[in-house]
Amino acid sequence: MALDKHNVDQVLTALRRVIRAVDLHSRQLVQSHGLTGPQALILKALADQALSAGALAGRVSLSQGTVTDIVNRLEQRGLVTRLRSESDRRRVMVELSPAGRDCLASSPPLLQDRFASRFAELDDWEQSMLLASLQRIAAMMDAGELDAAPLLSSGPVRATPEAVEEFVEADAEIPFPDDRRADPGR
Repeated sequence: MALDKHNVDQVLTALRRVIRAVDLHSRQLVQSHGLTGPQALILKALADQALSAGALAGRVSLSQGTVTDIVNRLEQRGLVTRLRSESDRRRVMVELSPAGRDCLASSPPLLQDRFASRFAELDDWEQSMLLASLQRIAAMMDAGELDAAPLLSSGPVRATPEAVEEFVEADAEIPFPDDRRADPGR
């Protein structure tokens, strides 16, 4: 098949917009609430009930070690607390603290939540077509076998406070996604 440079450019531009939207959302979340995407996801998962680290890891599709690191950071900030299970004293449960509830209540919706809501409105055939297309794109970019959680966030999943600070300082003023001056490549 012949290479259609216009179509290639259109696909790459669309991919760039997705990457940029994820990056902008991640930076806005860090700047406005001091949370990484995975930290916000953990807080949201704890909104209704306390969970063990293992159950929490299953709920957010991250490894238990990663969840433990994130919970440690959230606990240091006073956003979650650990407590012994009343039914099994060997189990440690993680729950939102009052400060964590306040932070969660004031934080913007996660990007993947908005996406999932809009995706659910599509017909089944369109959902299947998009899934197949994205899986093909991932394979074409040699990313088909990379381990990834269903989380739209940029930066490391196990971000340290120092890494979060660097992330914020790297782009001190964040343009809104509709600000075309922010990315001349759009």
